[in-house]
Amino acid sequence: MDCPPAIPPHDPRRTRDDRRFDTKTLPMIDVENLIKEFGPKRAVNGVSFTVRRGEILGFLGPNGAGKSTTMRMITGFFPPTSGRVRIGDHDISEDPIAAKKLIGYLPESAPCYSDMTVSGFLRFTAEMRGMRGAQIDEAVAKVAGLCFLEGVLHQSVDTLSKGYRHRTCFAQSILHDPEVLVLDEPTDGLDPNQKHEVRQIIKRMGQTKAIIFSTHILEEVEACCSRAIIIDRGTVVANGTPAELKARADAAGSVHLRVRGVSGDTLKGRLGSLPVAGRVQIQDNGDGSLSARVFPRDKSTRADLALSIAQAATQAGWSFDELHTDEGRLDDVFRAITLPDSVKARD
Repeated sequence: MDCPPAIPPHDPRRTRDDRRFDTKTLPMIDVENLIKEFGPKRAVNGVSFTVRRGEILGFLGPNGAGKSTTMRMITGFFPPTSGRVRIGDHDISEDPIAAKKLIGYLPESAPCYSDMTVSGFLRFTAEMRGMRGAQIDEAVAKVAGLCFLEGVLHQSVDTLSKGYRHRTCFAQSILHDPEVLVLDEPTDGLDPNQKHEVRQIIKRMGQTKAIIFSTHILEEVEACCSRAIIIDRGTVVANGTPAELKARADAAGSVHLRVRGVSGDTLKGRLGSLPVAGRVQIQDNGDGSLSARVFPRDKSTRADLALSIAQAATQAGWSFDELHTDEGRLDDVFRAITLPDSVKARD
């Protein structure tokens, strides 16, 4: 009797549970319709996303949006009311030990045992991760160098500055070289130099790991992330690369021109008559120059707008010392998406 043809490993007819797990094609973090309720309050409402190896996902949102709650469910600290989280090929609820072995977790305001030395705390953490003997020595030495902790290894945790405490907590999250990193505000409390150091560490580790980290600092998204999600009131409201999100800003694609010796009416009239132009805003800079911001008529005219303005200014003989296209700002997009309508109206 002939056997039916085998279904290819990645055929859509085959369920994920039937497939052999492949970290190159399948996500290391797979969040599906996650819901968390605390009594009558729904803190997380149907959140879904994936993170693959080699991706760094920035997780953004205003205070109380559900970021930390979502991350606690991803790590198994909170059970979801409904929905599913898979880490690698393991369901965090059904196979928590196997899933958590893959995770390095830095919680918000991460605690330490303050009566331990930094070395003692890291060695204790290594033992909890199943390391023994020389494995512990090698792991502690590696993360101490990576996080610049060599000078405080034998210092008591309760004598550390806030920055060094945070570095120590970050070090414990990467001590076992996890495949998945979940970092809640990883640069909180650090000075600018320390923030830069941690961002560089995250970028390097993100080349081979799946990383998700929450932050209130939008510049970190552009500095570190290959993709970002914005969550508001428990729901994902934006998902894309930093460039894709910035392109959603009202000013994205607009062109800024600064000229001298031209009246505002002339400037606005000439630029506003361009076929590729939409609205024109004029600002007096108070130093004898005027600035014009010209918005594209629509998305299809963005690419031609700057060239058309430069040609118009040259033909008119205007003296201009600045002309550039605005790529948009993440903070503008963040505000537009997450601010209540009543606040937007006041702005």
